[in-house]
Amino acid sequence: MTFLTVTTAACSIQAAVAAIPSDPDIEAAVESILSKMSLDEKIGQMTELSIDVLGDWKDGEFFLDPQKLHEAIAVYKVGSVLNAPGGPTAQTPAKWEKLIGQIQEVSMKEIGIPCIYGLDQNHGTTYTLGGVLFPQNINVGASFNPTLARRAAEITAYETRAANCPWTYSPTVDLTRDPRWSRVWENYGEDPLVNAIMGVQQVKGFQGDNPNKIGRHNIATSVKHYLGYGAPRTGKDRTPAYISPSDLREKFFEPYRACIEAGALTVMVNSGSINGRPVHANNELLTKWLKEDLNWDGMIVTDWADINNLYTREYVAHDKKEAIEMAINAGIDMSMEPYDLNFCTLLKELVNEGRVSQERIDDAARRVLRLKYRLGLFDTPNTYPKDYADFACDRHEQVALQAAEESEILLKNNGGILPLKKGTKILLTGPNANSMRCLNGGWSYSWQGHLTDRFASKYNTIYKALVNKFGKKNIVLEQGVTYPAEGAYHEENEPEIEKAVAAASDVDVIVACIGENSYCETPGNLSDLAVSENQRNLVKALAATGKPIILILNGGRPRIISDIEPLADGIVNILLPGNFGGEALANILAGDTNPSGKMPYTYPRHQAELTTYDYRVSEEMDKMEGAYDYDAVVSVQWPFGYGLSYTTFKYDNLRCSHSEFGVNDNLIFTIDVTNTGNCTGKEVVMLFSRDMVASLTPDNRRLRAFEKVELKPGETKTVTLPIKASDLAFVDYDGKWVLEKGKFRMQAGTSVMDIACNDTYKWTTPNK
Repeated sequence: MTFLTVTTAACSIQAAVAAIPSDPDIEAAVESILSKMSLDEKIGQMTELSIDVLGDWKDGEFFLDPQKLHEAIAVYKVGSVLNAPGGPTAQTPAKWEKLIGQIQEVSMKEIGIPCIYGLDQNHGTTYTLGGVLFPQNINVGASFNPTLARRAAEITAYETRAANCPWTYSPTVDLTRDPRWSRVWENYGEDPLVNAIMGVQQVKGFQGDNPNKIGRHNIATSVKHYLGYGAPRTGKDRTPAYISPSDLREKFFEPYRACIEAGALTVMVNSGSINGRPVHANNELLTKWLKEDLNWDGMIVTDWADINNLYTREYVAHDKKEAIEMAINAGIDMSMEPYDLNFCTLLKELVNEGRVSQERIDDAARRVLRLKYRLGLFDTPNTYPKDYADFACDRHEQVALQAAEESEILLKNNGGILPLKKGTKILLTGPNANSMRCLNGGWSYSWQGHLTDRFASKYNTIYKALVNKFGKKNIVLEQGVTYPAEGAYHEENEPEIEKAVAAASDVDVIVACIGENSYCETPGNLSDLAVSENQRNLVKALAATGKPIILILNGGRPRIISDIEPLADGIVNILLPGNFGGEALANILAGDTNPSGKMPYTYPRHQAELTTYDYRVSEEMDKMEGAYDYDAVVSVQWPFGYGLSYTTFKYDNLRCSHSEFGVNDNLIFTIDVTNTGNCTGKEVVMLFSRDMVASLTPDNRRLRAFEKVELKPGETKTVTLPIKASDLAFVDYDGKWVLEKGKFRMQAGTSVMDIACNDTYKWTTPNK
């Protein structure tokens, strides 16, 4: 760390420690093969094609075309293939072994370099049939359990490698800063620290502990979508973001920095633009921030056909050739083309014309080769299902169930209506009550997740799970509103609300499952953030019966329910909990599991009041006072970090190792947490800070540390939350990190204390 104080001269600037330690054997091998490669071969390594352009369908099955495969690899020297064929659609491990094996056979024979195959295994084995699907990342964030995050990634890596695939485009650490965005559910929520911690744990889970030697049970990661993707001004997918330089460095960059320093081997780039400049053409962000400032020797890959967008959508290039010139010179190493091979032809022309240097080509090809050596693909280009006996085993499924249980959030429990008593007769209603598609969301067996009910029939919908838990005689299913089978996410059938109302006459309680159908990326764009009118009318009609209502919120982003929330006695937000989400919910409703999830984002109350928990203090209105208190009346439906339990917790005796500190100090906070209820529960203990006076208007509060603990009734634990003093720094108006002299207010639960920084420190390097 390099810094200066107001009273001393700046320390000398030192080169950043390598994000991934260099391996001499790998470097020697890379240089040896690179020295023998032609320009065509180097450019081929920079090219990635979709598998669909390499084959054809026959009788419902996809087959590679030998002639197309030969042209791509033998002629154009293509070094990477991605995606599942046909839409895309998941394949069995045996089919993946065959397809990828055929590609590797041709690649090793024709150019002596293995292909690297990539899949979007975003919440488990997305595109591998029969494997374990975990809750989506937004649920992983809601669990506030880094251990679960890592274990889920380890299992996903194992089961992906069982299908002969060594690379995934995951984890996603975008920061969800706008609830309208269609990709809220793909990352871990709105907070930089949560995204950084969960992202790091998943990188380590996917890759293992040594990024230079990725074992046969591990896969390479591609952290995405670098950078600022989750804050589009319009709320629409792949549209421009306008982010202050300080927020870009301090908040949006932080999860990527953490993942890179944890050993992430590749990064995928944001499809859109930031402050007017497309990220795919931004040398400062791609080369300086990532490669130079972090001293990172990994590889940068585009998103789907995004070099083309520089001239077809962003209009910063006249044609594809100029777009390629911009992107490669900005720092792109591999182009996810993915449709044709003219990238190779045009890039070769650019090199011959001197518009892209041979050094830049060598650097990009070197990074691709280094990745393949780190994965061991030269020695072991294929892996085989027979060697992975634990594929989809019970132990793996139990982790998915636990992850679902710990991520579902109890938001309301008036009068202790939950858990439900044994023998309670339940009307189960709403469009999400009997659908595996709704539980999983997008990136589930297919891109839009619309085929999930075909492939996940062995798992339990909410209806099946409640029948298993409470008995079929106690569950009446009358949905009132339904979705068309395999239709677009926003489509609903003609409502039959009157049938649901009639069915309510002979039950004790109504469980209404509302929210969203599955979607992904641009097809998930919306123009109204409220839950559909049909669903709100269903809840209002059922409330008129006088029967108590429990709302189950099931969707990828917060949909406004301010008009129906008062009608419910209980509310559980299950987000997108995966194939075991129905069982997890049944366990919570029955009281067999005590809910422990917390809100990973701020849930808005009104369409025109969209905010995040770390808003600037100058944004406070009268209604925003007391925002440190979760019970305060604020202009949101539920704040970040909110979540109830079937027990209660008391916080006492917040203390710190330092009342006054300097920049190099480690601050050790401790807090006594007691379970004051009558059942065992897990509590997420969060430490927040507020800079009381700063040279930039400070944030309302920032999460600095958290730990999830389990407590028995009456048990007290002292929870330790260590942070570096430098963690309290912020990025100033001039783009430099600064820790300023003055008071900081720290909070854990309802306990508050003040500490003070003894001087002002300013960094001379871009990163702390």
